[in-house]
Amino acid sequence: MFFFNPYYLIFMIPAFLLMAITSWYVRHAYNKWSKIRATSGLTGHQAAQRLISTGSLYGVQVQGTAGKLTDHYDPRNKTLYLSQGVANSPSVAAVAISAHELGHALQDAENYFPMTIRSALVPAVNIGSNLGWILIMIGLVLQQINIAWLGVLVFSGGALFALATLPVEFNASRRAKELLYATGIIQTEEERRGVSQVLNAAALTYVAGLITAIMQLLYYVFLIGGLGRRRN
Repeated sequence: MFFFNPYYLIFMIPAFLLMAITSWYVRHAYNKWSKIRATSGLTGHQAAQRLISTGSLYGVQVQGTAGKLTDHYDPRNKTLYLSQGVANSPSVAAVAISAHELGHALQDAENYFPMTIRSALVPAVNIGSNLGWILIMIGLVLQQINIAWLGVLVFSGGALFALATLPVEFNASRRAKELLYATGIIQTEEERRGVSQVLNAAALTYVAGLITAIMQLLYYVFLIGGLGRRRN
């Protein structure tokens, strides 16, 4: 069965290692800068409220959410969800994360084009991530190359979504830095370095996610290409 094809390891081990390294780096940066208090003394929740007022985002609400580093902005209900460790902490890491998520709120308010594209891809990705794999499996098992290639086409939506995510996340981080510096929530050079480290570490996870999606897609292309060569 192709599930146990050793070539899978050749394609995916580098991607898995990259994901593990970036995950460690995110935890390292967060743990380091979550222990350093921001000069402004604002918690993540307080920083979010100030940035909402500064950015004229009065329709945006702030609520808590369970878990660690589960912070996110939901454009469907205009709500910023902050984990307890971020909402209640006056650390450099906390205000950086809050500002990043508010960057997404600003994108939403401005109808930022890359964010619109990413949102439009969500339904297709939700369907394609399962349907594509099923079609690939059916095509390989039955040696129906056209079905398998159709599965690859459907499955490629995940890689496309990961690619569309990069400009959205990088732009949100850029906005976060500008907001924090302009409002005085972050003041010293050390704090600026901390904000950059936290946000850059988070951005690397999306880069690693894109590489992982591409490597998995290439693995399926390799399998189906081999099937086609055998049939010829």
